Amino acid sequence: MAGNDYLRGMVVWIIIVTVGISLLAFRNQKLMDDLLLWPFRMQQVNQFYRFLTSGFVHADMTHLIFNMVTFYFFGILLQGQIGTVYFLMLYLIGIVVAGIPSYIKKQNNPGYRSLGASGGVSAIVFAAIYLNPWSKLYLFFAIGMPSIVFAVLYLVYSGYSAKKGIGIINHDAHLWGALFGIVFMLIIDPTHGRYFISQLMQPHW
Repeated sequence: MAGNDYLRGMVVWIIIVTVGISLLAFRNQKLMDDLLLWPFRMQQVNQFYRFLTSGFVHADMTHLIFNMVTFYFFGILLQGQIGTVYFLMLYLIGIVVAGIPSYIKKQNNPGYRSLGASGGVSAIVFAAIYLNPWSKLYLFFAIGMPSIVFAVLYLVYSGYSAKKGIGIINHDAHLWGALFGIVFMLIIDPTHGRYFISQLMQPHW
């Protein structure tokens, strides 16, 4: 119980830090520009810290709230299942890994920039779904559905948004973060694959 309380507190602290930095960046464009993912500038002056810091700034309040609410509920769901160290690794490395494809594709485009915790959040979401595919989620706190159904809808929406390429939100990070979350779970415990299949074969909601 104490371990679960500690991890829940850690989830809250990650949210507090992210919200605090994002709010500061809303008021300070220089800070925003210094932290977001900017592939062209990164490869010009070796600012690779942006792979991580871009996960702590957001485009607007809607983007911030959506990411943090999603992170909270799925983080709590996942909290007791993989432990503190793996949880932190999953989230932070997820942010970094999810930004790499955009960096590779856009490093010669000086106008491209992106931001948001979507890579880390997606990693948490899909790791939680991977272990709990039939847990019931409530979209907008009203529409109930199995988490595996949410996962499919989430990927379809992310793929569509990434293809449209609208705005500064890195929708590609949703897809790569989700993939990383699943791969991470297989790496830390290969038996999870069999567990996931066995869970899928026992639908309940």
